[in-house]
Amino acid sequence: MFGYVMIHKPELKIKEYETYRSVYCGLCRTLHEEYGRCGQMTLTYDMAFLVLLLNGLYEPKLRQERHRCIAHPEEKHRMCMGRYTEYGADMNVLLAYHNLMDDWLDDRNVLSLAAATAIRKRCRRAAQKYPRQNRAMVRELRRLQTYEKDKEMNIDKVSGCMGKLLGELFVCEKDIWSGSLYRMGFFLGKFIYLMDAYADLEKDKREGKYNPLVPLSGREGFEEEVLGMLNMMMAACAREFEKLPILDNVQILRNILYSGVWERYAAVSGGRKRSGEDNKK
Repeated sequence: MFGYVMIHKPELKIKEYETYRSVYCGLCRTLHEEYGRCGQMTLTYDMAFLVLLLNGLYEPKLRQERHRCIAHPEEKHRMCMGRYTEYGADMNVLLAYHNLMDDWLDDRNVLSLAAATAIRKRCRRAAQKYPRQNRAMVRELRRLQTYEKDKEMNIDKVSGCMGKLLGELFVCEKDIWSGSLYRMGFFLGKFIYLMDAYADLEKDKREGKYNPLVPLSGREGFEEEVLGMLNMMMAACAREFEKLPILDNVQILRNILYSGVWERYAAVSGGRKRSGEDNKK
């Protein structure tokens, strides 16, 4: 479900892209150091965005290192790490673990169980360190699971589970910025759920799987309705972001919120339009 919160590279300056990449690679290395190869494989753009956001807001002391990695073995490249890189790594793996366990419980997916087992022991440490966030993941994913079993078609209610989950993750510590951070995560989480449902719609219809957008998809003006919902979520998310006193990397963060998150939508929407035009021929 994750992987939508990415940069739009063509609109970034070279220096901005290198900064983003150093944060992303720093998160990847931290996942490897703390959770091994299995943990490293859970890396998402979404948590890289969270690390970048928290770094910009709190301006922690960062360390810059240069390393080779499996993905880029030819030369060493810059990696930026700090307190919130570790937080992002913990949240990344906890979220992956709970999702894998849900896959096992829902579909008896043996591969999901094996992957979850590989990171379970270290996940317990992260869960003890961040009990509020861990409880939110368990609570909201179970609620989402119940909605899916009951075929709940209230899109606001269903997407709200991912909103509440991500809202709690965005709040690393309780302070004067907690409200805006929570609301940012809440609306971004709802956007991610809606975007995922939209991206999977045709596949879910073919396979007879649950998708709360299915009842809406046959109506006239469906595409405009979905776009309106997505715009509403991102507008609310961006409004909360602009309340935060962020100077460092603000242009990269704006690139993601105002442009990057729409890349997958453009691809899916464009493909659907082309498919519709082909069917008319």
